[in-house]
Amino acid sequence: QVQLVESGGGLVQPGGSLRLSCTVSGGIFSAYRMGWYRQVPGKQREWVSQISSSENTRYADSVKGRFTISRDNAKNTVYLQMNVLKPEDTAVYYCRRGTQFQWEDYWGQGTQVTVSS
Repeated sequence: QVQLVESGGGLVQPGGSLRLSCTVSGGIFSAYRMGWYRQVPGKQREWVSQISSSENTRYADSVKGRFTISRDNAKNTVYLQMNVLKPEDTAVYYCRRGTQFQWEDYWGQGTQVTVSS
């Protein structure tokens, strides 16, 4: 059974930083591509970043230069370091697992990030 558990969200002022974590159980973590998505109420969930099994990374234009994705295969965990946070980064953040060609439809409970003064 696949389980994804996100953590690390919270309330932060604009310009601040947070580091999100997602720990995955089930399967061989190192073999999978991992991604971060976010969702605001009333809007579709949007892709934020991803890291391949070989640690190639990609970012949405809206977060490029501010967010950094990384992974620790020994801990079955993917991270999202978020710097210079903006109010528009406020959302529930989710991680997702996928193969090279397709994302899986397993989701965790998400972690709330609120950027506000």
